[in-house]
Amino acid sequence: MSSTASGRNGTWRNWGGNVAARPAREVTPASVEELSGAIRRAAEDGLKVKAVGSGHSFTSIAATDGVLIRPQLLTGIRNIDRDAMTVTVEAGTPLKRLNMALAREGLSLTNMGDIMEQTVSGATSTGTHGTGRESASIAAQIKGLELVTADGSVLSCSEKENPEVFAAARIGLGALGIVTAITFAVEPIFLLSAREEPMPFDKVLADFDELWAENEHFEFYWFPHTGNTNTKRNNRSAGPEKPVGQVAGWFEDEFLSNGVFQVAQWVGRAAPATIPSIARISSKALSARTYTDIPYKVFTSPRRVRFMEMEYAVPREAVVETLRELKAMIDRSGLRVSFPVEVRTAPADDITLSTASGRDSAYIAVHMVKGTPYQRYFTAAERIFTAHEGRPHWGKVHTRDAEYFAQVYPRFGEFTALRDRLDPDRRFQNDYLRRVLGA
Repeated sequence: MSSTASGRNGTWRNWGGNVAARPAREVTPASVEELSGAIRRAAEDGLKVKAVGSGHSFTSIAATDGVLIRPQLLTGIRNIDRDAMTVTVEAGTPLKRLNMALAREGLSLTNMGDIMEQTVSGATSTGTHGTGRESASIAAQIKGLELVTADGSVLSCSEKENPEVFAAARIGLGALGIVTAITFAVEPIFLLSAREEPMPFDKVLADFDELWAENEHFEFYWFPHTGNTNTKRNNRSAGPEKPVGQVAGWFEDEFLSNGVFQVAQWVGRAAPATIPSIARISSKALSARTYTDIPYKVFTSPRRVRFMEMEYAVPREAVVETLRELKAMIDRSGLRVSFPVEVRTAPADDITLSTASGRDSAYIAVHMVKGTPYQRYFTAAERIFTAHEGRPHWGKVHTRDAEYFAQVYPRFGEFTALRDRLDPDRRFQNDYLRRVLGA
């Protein structure tokens, strides 16, 4: 587990190390009944309740001084329905374990993010996503979920059962109850061919619409202080499998992306003036490569360098303009940014508080290595994103509040009304939810 807690009254910390909490007590329920009991006892003691996954959120969305629920015993696959092509999985299951278990069964999710340390409920509750022309976030692949609400009762939700709860709870921010199981749509496992190649920043922006339209999954990384990007196109393939060779894979993924990258971050932290030169070298170090493998081996990669991250969804048609503004801001600011900017897309979906709710979206993520002052960079970037009615990722650094969200989410009131109904006493409230949803 990447979150660490010590002792009975231990301090809980998130993966990024920027959030800490001291819960009154921790509970590790082994069943839904035990979880219901823990929520009812918390109410008797006047304590708030929060479930925490792997702590991969950079916000304090999971922090509490009340009862901290750890879901590591609520893991594993409950059921695979090959007629309906769904899998029902316990909420505490890490994505990594789900992906590997599905692959053994000859099945796969359609799309996924690039990190798979998170639990399924943590990832979906915060709107974690990959990139896709037609296929959307992990939450958009949910067909049903089981939710324990503030009074300890268990709700089953789907398009047919409690549909208004289903519309919101797929990305519920932990505000509506505690998710105990999720049913995902799956499909027979398939092969993806990945084509990674450097491309000039100006060319990517000029050709962005075509690159998006011609590929099932397009994303790119731009290296600030340079005109260089690394692009990645993933498309379905008839095969044969051609995995990345072990030596090449180790060199590209471990040595270049994690090893050299870590050293570059250390040097950059010690001597910020060297960052533009390092960026030019590292943006040229990656060479073009293609490989074909099963989805989770193509979509996901290990992340060993700890960082802080802010990510905003802007309307897809605004992405090129937003990136031009971001580049101009970095160029004139004197900022030294050693971490590439990541750009992905998602189609519109119908989830109340999804960052892609009702609009085709592009995601722009800015990062700083852990331990580097990031506020000035993130504040300047956020100013650009919000000017384009950007919606921040619920689990990444941002400064927005309920007043802002009511403007950029047409269905915001629908979510808060549902919360009033399901959690009138705010059993699942914390400081973060008070800020983003209002009191």
